[in-house]
Formats: sequence, structure tokens, C-alpha cells
Amino acid sequence: MKKGYLLLESGQLFTGFRVGASASVMGEVVFNTSMTGYQEILTDPSYTGQIMTFCYPLLGNYGVNASDNEHPGIRMQGVLFSNLCALPSHYQSIRTVDQWLKQSGIPGLTNIDTRAVVRAVRKCGTMKAAITDSPDFSAVNWHQPLPQNVVDQVSIKKMATYEGSGPHVVLIDYGFKKSMLNALLNEGCKVTVVPYNTDASAVAALKPDGVMLSNGPGDPIHLKPLFAEIKRIASSYPTLGICLGHQLIALAFGAKTDKLLFGHRGANHPVKETATGKVWITAQNHSYVVEKGSINPEQFSISYFNVNDGSVEGLRHKRLPIETVQFHPEAHPGPDDTHPIFSRFIHMIKQNKGEVTHAVTY
Repeated sequence: MKKGYLLLESGQLFTGFRVGASASVMGEVVFNTSMTGYQEILTDPSYTGQIMTFCYPLLGNYGVNASDNEHPGIRMQGVLFSNLCALPSHYQSIRTVDQWLKQSGIPGLTNIDTRAVVRAVRKCGTMKAAITDSPDFSAVNWHQPLPQNVVDQVSIKKMATYEGSGPHVVLIDYGFKKSMLNALLNEGCKVTVVPYNTDASAVAALKPDGVMLSNGPGDPIHLKPLFAEIKRIASSYPTLGICLGHQLIALAFGAKTDKLLFGHRGANHPVKETATGKVWITAQNHSYVVEKGSINPEQFSISYFNVNDGSVEGLRHKRLPIETVQFHPEAHPGPDDTHPIFSRFIHMIKQNKGEVTHAVTY
């Protein structure tokens, strides 16, 4: 196997062996602590532009199947493995991860000390990194800015409709996961997926019963030109925002966001529900959080917070039917403890239409 190198902006160097495509790339290095679900993670559009470090020591052991992708392709810049299995064993496997990465044009490194990489990121924070064939730091243009409008790379270009007999939900696509769409379809919804820059008048023309803002990659402040339209949309329909969608709704209503040192990425993040005191184990994937002190208490109450660091994990509007969550209730991969959030969203829609009279329960 050919040697390859991971160079960190902090000056650290890691040696491994090349897998996947042979390209040299630069991206933001991050890590995920999940033990399973590598196919879903690799195809999550929220990782666009990033170099993913898998914490679990053995990846690829069940290969790649034809049904678990969350998006049509891999949008990561590169991938880091401690040990990548070359001989997977599963009856649904159609290729190895190495073959899949090569076909997708995504470079990776195996036999990397991923534990040391994670420790470096936890100490110094998320930073630029490069996968190259040379250990020469001077050969890398560290001043090169990383792409900003990454949502535009992953959002659909044309509207798509999925029929259903229940409420009509417009899903605004900032980089949505397939399992998020499936969660709505499983609730019986008719779903119309629209591009991320769809304005309020175009949404109104679809006559939705509710709106959902999806997950997606990048810094939410880069979508500032859309904030006014997002506020109009959320103020007009029962709305659920997930991950990036949660941050965008908060920003649209005047709150601020900040970047975590190394983010939350994994399938075991404890979140406490303020209304009940219950702690849920959640799947998460984000770098940015809503600043607690910037939330207008006359507009929003904090519905969830992170048990580990106290960060805001959800908001509920005090007058309008708007709910947001920072975590992923659709999971995939991860626990589905909070999946009832989708049922609650549908209940909120029905209540807004007058189909049910009792209040939404939490």
C-alpha cells in the first residue's frame, strides 16, 4: 500500500496508507464517535468540505450496501480510519469501503493513529487539514480559504414531490438526509422538497400545512441573506427546524450562533428535556450552536439542553407553532429515542388546522 500523510494546521503530522482516490485535498478535520453506521455517516451532506476521522477502530467490516445511503453521493473531502477492513462480511454487501471511495473520488488514509488525531482536535479545535503524498508542510497552501456556500453544493436544484394522504409538508433542503424524508412519509405526509433559497411566496404557492427546515453543512451565518424569508415562512406555518434548520430559525428571529471548539458528532449525546426532566440519548452532527444569552425569552423557551456542556439543543416559540432541535430525531445512525418529535410536529399541524383541539403534549 502507498504511504500517505495527514498534515494538521497546528503543525502535527500523521502517517498512514492511502485508500480511496489518490487526490490530495484540504478540508476541516472533524471526528465522529459512533460505533456503527459508517455508510450513513459518509453520505450525510452535513460533512461537506470536511475530513472525517472515525473514532471506532474497525470500519468497513460489513461493507457497503445499496440501501443505507443518506444522500446520492459522498460529499466529504476525505476520510481517516484506524483500520479499514478489506474483506467485509455481510449478505447485503456489494463493495468494500475502499472501492466505494475510489468510485466516488474521495481520498482516505488508513492505519492512522485516529486517537491522536482526535486528541489534537479536542485540544486545538476544529482546524484545516490536508491529505497528501508528501509530509512537506510548505507544499500546502494553508492560506487557502475553505468553501463557504456549501449548502448550495448539496441542496436540490428542482422541486420534488412525494405523495401521501396526510398533511402536506414543505421540506426546505439545506442538505437533508433520506431518513428525515422517510420519517415524514412514514407519518403519512405528502412532502414537497424545495431548494434552500426558496422564498416565502414560492412556499405559499404550494399551500403547505407545515414546513420543515433540514440539516445541512457549514456556518449558518453564511445564509444571512435568507434570514428574512426564513422568518416569514416560519411565522406563517407550523415549523420544525432540525440541526442547521434549528440554527437558521434562531438566527432569523434575532439570536446569535457560535462555533464549538470541536463540535458534537456521534450517536450517544445526552440531551435533557426541560419540560419533563427526561434525558434522551441523541445522534448529533454540528459545529455551531445557538448562544443561550442571545435568545429572546419573550419569544422562545429553551426546550432541550446538552447534559455535557449545557449548550442549547432545542427551542419552542411561545406564541407561534415553531419547534427546533439541534440533534437528529431521525437518527440513522443512532438511537431513535426522540423520534416522536416527528409525531408531535404532525400533531402541531393538525392542531393548527383545527383537526384536533387538545394541546400538543411534551
